[in-house]
Amino acid sequence: MGELIDGIWVTNAMESVLKDGVLHRPPSIFRDWVTADGTAPPGKRGFKAEAGRYHLYVSLACPWAHRTLILRNLKALAGMISVSVVNWLMADDGWTFVPGESVIPDSVNGCDRLRDIYLLADPHCTSRVTVPVLWDRATKTIVSNESAEIIRMFNSAFDHLGARPGDYYPEPLRAEIDAVNARVYPGLNNGVYMAGFAQRQEAYEDAAERVFATLDWLERRLARHDYLVGDQLTEADIRTFTTLVRFDAVYFGHFKCNRRALIDYPALWAFTRRLYQHPDIKPTVDFLHIKRHYYMSHRWINPSGIVPIGPDRDFDAPVTFRDARREAG
Repeated sequence: MGELIDGIWVTNAMESVLKDGVLHRPPSIFRDWVTADGTAPPGKRGFKAEAGRYHLYVSLACPWAHRTLILRNLKALAGMISVSVVNWLMADDGWTFVPGESVIPDSVNGCDRLRDIYLLADPHCTSRVTVPVLWDRATKTIVSNESAEIIRMFNSAFDHLGARPGDYYPEPLRAEIDAVNARVYPGLNNGVYMAGFAQRQEAYEDAAERVFATLDWLERRLARHDYLVGDQLTEADIRTFTTLVRFDAVYFGHFKCNRRALIDYPALWAFTRRLYQHPDIKPTVDFLHIKRHYYMSHRWINPSGIVPIGPDRDFDAPVTFRDARREAG
């Protein structure tokens, strides 16, 4: 059910481990690969890309799972890869399929809890249960629970089966994409969690400073360029977007990242609206799940479980790339 760490009762709802008042995020444990022909990187098991073979388990609240939904839409993989959506509330049973708005039950394994999916893949599994999860119907196991690798599989493995053309990790830009990801992940994607879950003032301040140093860096970059890397949408933009779109709704207040709001960054605010308005991205954003998950699940941060009514943000306000650069000065 939980354990007492640094005076905080930590349940399965905690998405990571607190130690010495600092968040420590364990690595994903399922790290195999789907490829066009079933080959895989050294040390990994290979799974062949086949339409209808794979099933994706996600949370609409989780920014890491959100990445995979965006790539699934961009590559038009909905007809090849089915999906289940967990309930927004993460309590002592972890992620579940308790009925609720926009919840999609487990149609493949008929499980009520995501933990049961992990146990089907490994009856001795004791790892942290996270989303996303890519499940293989053929071998009845988990291929991967690492979002950064799942989006790369979606990017290219199904192209020969009729996936929509589009390369979001193009060879000429890979080094720069990797460099941007390497800065954005610790500084922003995970940085907001480091700040929000901190149990010591120093740990919180260190994390929050990194968050805003990263936002400042992104603002300068987007004041000069339409996208974070090159002149096209890449995974670097997508990985950054899933944190930005949640920033004012939950990270600003709930995680105490409140030095500045997203709307205080002209280029970042315009960039986030541009991506939000993309016809394949907008349907993947669910603020009901996002706000209810964070405010209702993290009771050690928000004991009342009350979900705030704001803030009001107009993500549909028209914006062009030229407007973005003008707003940024």
